[in-house]
Amino acid sequence: MDLLDWHRGRLSSRRLAVLVRHLPRDSALAREVHGDAAEWGVTDYLLATAVDQLAEANWMFATVNQDEDAEPLEYPTPLPRPGSGDSGAAGGADAPEDGTATPGPAELARFFS
Repeated sequence: MDLLDWHRGRLSSRRLAVLVRHLPRDSALAREVHGDAAEWGVTDYLLATAVDQLAEANWMFATVNQDEDAEPLEYPTPLPRPGSGDSGAAGGADAPEDGTATPGPAELARFFS
């Protein structure tokens, strides 16, 4: 597809908008607009959150069942999310406030319905 066709009048603005809107997630435009978050979907965020929750549950179990004299266990480090800029960021209420794309309630409801 030649984008000059839009300039030449052979490609309508509506058709160009439809083509751009339905570009694949790994396209250069999606990566430029969304950064690393373009590669992450709702499923990826849910899986990372599940892994973090499982690590936290294991930490809680080990902490409760260790000897009283033992040194406290280190809290598990969450999996890194796209755009978090640090070693990890927990999902949900602790989600980064820097505008990264995390699934909202509507997306989660749509995923589970």
